[in-house]
Amino acid sequence: MRHADLDLLKGTLEAKLAALGANYDKRADIVIQQTPDALDQVQLAAERTLAVSLLNRELQMSRRLKGALQRMDEGIYGTCLACEEPISVKRLQAVPWAELCLGCQERSDMAAAAGLGADAAHTVELEVA
Repeated sequence: MRHADLDLLKGTLEAKLAALGANYDKRADIVIQQTPDALDQVQLAAERTLAVSLLNRELQMSRRLKGALQRMDEGIYGTCLACEEPISVKRLQAVPWAELCLGCQERSDMAAAAGLGADAAHTVELEVA
């Protein structure tokens, strides 16, 4: 991988991480509020559930971004963590936090889908390369 590509990808990762850091004010959305109206209680509970899901997703993305930056510092960025083959530059441009090459990612996704069962297979999050 060229040094210019690596610098561009590092900038992309750092910018995305900074943008995620600016969104941590969403924690206020999970405060439990009491209201006498049962319908309002249900609505507030649904909003809390959504806020928690979004926070979890952002935390997971933050961990992936920090992991990619750490791999850059260690000099192993762009190498598949499963098969140790190089991850294509095209895939890294699309998914700069990718840990796996496309083949290993597909196998991982299929294994996760099989482990969840046929009914839950559509809920597996796939990374697009």
